[in-house]
Amino acid sequence: MTVRRMTEPESVFGQRKNNRGFRRFLLRGMEKVTPQVGWLSLTHNLLKQATNDQKRKAAIPQ
Repeated sequence: MTVRRMTEPESVFGQRKNNRGFRRFLLRGMEKVTPQVGWLSLTHNLLKQATNDQKRKAAIPQ
């Protein structure tokens, strides 16, 4: 029987804090914080996709 490891979401939060300099939310309240979390997640995913695209382009021989 193989044991599957759980994914570690802490790395995403560490990247936001350390690499992006995000330490605090600018606003208070769930209604105001929710869009900010969405923007942070969107930028994280777009930067991750851009990195993967660059790696894929570099791996293709020309």
